[in-house]
Amino acid sequence: MMIRPLLLAATMMAAAIPPGAASHAAAPMEQTVSPQDSALLKLFADSDEASLQRNPINAIYRGDLRHADRLGDYVTDAYFVAEREAAEADLAALKRIDRGKLTATNRIAYDVFRWQTELNLKGLTPAMLAITAVQPIDHFSGFHNSYPGFASGGGAAPFRTLEDYENNLKRHRDYVAMIDRWIARFREGMKAGVVEPKLVVNNMIDQIDLQLGQGVEGSTFYGPVKQFPEGISPADQARLRTEAAAIIRDGIIPAYQRLRTFLKTEYLPAARDSVGLVGLKGGDRLYAHLIESNTTLPLKAEEVHQLGLREVARITAEMEKIKTQVGYQGSLAEFFVYLRDDPKFQPPSAAWIREEYFRIGKRVDARIPEQFSLIPKSPLEIRAVEPYREKTEAGGSYQQGTPDGSRPGVFYYNTYDLKSRTTPGMETLYLHEGVPGHHFQISLAQENVALPAFMRFGGNTAFVEGWALYAETLWKELGMETDPYQRFGGLSDEMLRAMRLVVDTGIHAKGWSRDQAIDYMLSHSNIGKTDATAEVERYIAIPGQALAYKVGALTILRLKARAQAELGERFDPRIFHAQVLDSGALPMSVLEAKIDAWIKSAKQP
Repeated sequence: MMIRPLLLAATMMAAAIPPGAASHAAAPMEQTVSPQDSALLKLFADSDEASLQRNPINAIYRGDLRHADRLGDYVTDAYFVAEREAAEADLAALKRIDRGKLTATNRIAYDVFRWQTELNLKGLTPAMLAITAVQPIDHFSGFHNSYPGFASGGGAAPFRTLEDYENNLKRHRDYVAMIDRWIARFREGMKAGVVEPKLVVNNMIDQIDLQLGQGVEGSTFYGPVKQFPEGISPADQARLRTEAAAIIRDGIIPAYQRLRTFLKTEYLPAARDSVGLVGLKGGDRLYAHLIESNTTLPLKAEEVHQLGLREVARITAEMEKIKTQVGYQGSLAEFFVYLRDDPKFQPPSAAWIREEYFRIGKRVDARIPEQFSLIPKSPLEIRAVEPYREKTEAGGSYQQGTPDGSRPGVFYYNTYDLKSRTTPGMETLYLHEGVPGHHFQISLAQENVALPAFMRFGGNTAFVEGWALYAETLWKELGMETDPYQRFGGLSDEMLRAMRLVVDTGIHAKGWSRDQAIDYMLSHSNIGKTDATAEVERYIAIPGQALAYKVGALTILRLKARAQAELGERFDPRIFHAQVLDSGALPMSVLEAKIDAWIKSAKQP
């Protein structure tokens, strides 16, 4: 399951944290007193301000509307040059600061900033851009699939004032220009022999067809003008409806039609039959970069693959125990089929799924104070994935809210192909996407104003997804998975993350086919065919991202075990969790150094 930074829908508010679990702001960082500390914080502030100007949509997600009349000139040569020059200048400024004279917390910030900026530079080299820039969108993380939700009236883009509406129309014009840039980039890739898999292209065509099928007034983009906040006059409302219809009819729809025609008639015939990066020119170099950027560690594809095989074997043994516990007489493979197909494990309705997640949320909230002292102020909502994207979307996902809580965090659940959404594992999914998973980690970072902006709002996949997977391991402490089938669901979700190590590397380093990868997942878990297909096609579209979950979670578990062993009765899970969460998303090496320093300090009499 994945964080979705650009998507929204509409339904309901989850149960609130109970009164006994009052929210707490993250612990403040030490006061900086040295000139070196001051120089570091100024560098962070200046770098962030410049980045927001180059990336205005990131500012909007943070509630900063100073540049909200622009989307940005993403995928242009000028954009990539500006990003590269900024990173080089930031590193040069960082080298002029004496790390040894910084406070302990600022040394952590220094290390994170250096790691992230150096990694960004690796992705901005001409050799890397020759592979990535010419594949500007895909069916999973493409902007064409997320921008409609962003601008829908229920997404991150605000619609509270007349200026908000005017800015939205201006961004739409930028969006039309962006779509034509994608076509130009795809053509560059065709000339260089660097193209997307046919599978990805066909999925993008299907997504565009769904949006074209909405028409004008049925378009997701028309949503904001179906109702208006107070303060916008009837005359302005009428004008905005007319202008919104015009930009959809005369701008966005024709641009989508151009994109669809290009993809169908020009690009698809040139797209590759292979699905893995192993079949792409320069793909081995790109995959190595993606492994490092997602796991934060310089791991080789083969060692990741072998780690996955070991984890699959370990979890399989645990699954066998559950099968025996419930008295099932067949093989584990037959047990998988039983869990997939027996009607008693299928939700009766989409409404039932929604209500069940509310019930799960209340039960988790009641136990949270036993494990956490840091609790975010931001509320959490539970919503169904919108129909226009549910077919290719994961079973669950999370969208962060704003730091001030004016836009809540959102846990999305998917009801597409309802019979495939089996009930074992619902509790685990909530722990991962909602509380105490993504919602806690992302919200606490955003709300901690003592952190520099790049640590509040940035991060890395290994920490973010690793924390969410670690949150699943707290099932017993939080009163979940008391039923053996729900526990099996938890193991199934853990198995999914282990299989990802095997399948992602299998596809992109060993040449596995789509069907081979799907068959592996079906034979090693009770995941449904629909989910397995969506998962595999996700790995094809965004290589390496799925590796981060297990690597991050295993790191946190290893550090927790170390702390428990060395601190004994002094170990308090609330303090450990605060140590992990109060500095934002850290690279694994920086997190390990921080926890080791805390353990050493906590052992002092």
